[in-house]
Amino acid sequence: MKLLIQDLSNKINTMIRVLGLFMLFALIFSSCQRDESTYAIIETSYGDIKVRLFNSTPLHRDNFINLVEQEFYDGLLFHRVINGFMIQGGDPNSRNATPDQRLGMGGPGYEIDAEIGAIHLRGALAAARNQNPEKRSSGSQFYIVHGTAQSNESLDMMEEMKSIRYTPEQRKLYLERGGTPNLDMDYTVFGEVVSGMQVVDRIAGVQTGAADRPIENVTMRIRLVR
Repeated sequence: MKLLIQDLSNKINTMIRVLGLFMLFALIFSSCQRDESTYAIIETSYGDIKVRLFNSTPLHRDNFINLVEQEFYDGLLFHRVINGFMIQGGDPNSRNATPDQRLGMGGPGYEIDAEIGAIHLRGALAAARNQNPEKRSSGSQFYIVHGTAQSNESLDMMEEMKSIRYTPEQRKLYLERGGTPNLDMDYTVFGEVVSGMQVVDRIAGVQTGAADRPIENVTMRIRLVR
């Protein structure tokens, strides 16, 4: 009887250890699979655009998060729109701007050091900038790539012009999605559209006037989603 009880106890202890290891592995696996990205919803008068912020560009990510939390973008315009290229917004001077007001020079009073690396695929979220040699970004203005179809020939030409080299994976993505490779290595891409590209398409197709400003205002409101 004692041997039977001892054997049963050993089996129970073994089962507990196995169960404990299983739970530990499950916890580790779950942690590895958890999405640690920050997402934001750009609400516009044409619909919502959901974007993911890249952790590989922490300066731009944290700055964008900070501005969104301050409601900096709420009520601003997409003030520059070029079909097949990009839609741009984030100029604080666009809030309550008159129809003939020239926009695109405003910001929060600072710039962000460049974090250049990611390419300008269709749907890329990137920081606008002025023509400074360090390629520092505007503190608030951003654009979303609308883009055009690309070919191996167009990418070869871009490599030659810009003295860059695309990886096979980058080429594959450009061929599948399109984009604006002429901006690569000159502007910081800090996120991407994960849903709502049809909204970007609609905004890109609006009628524009002087300085590529939409004739009818395209307003935005941005909120974070975790």
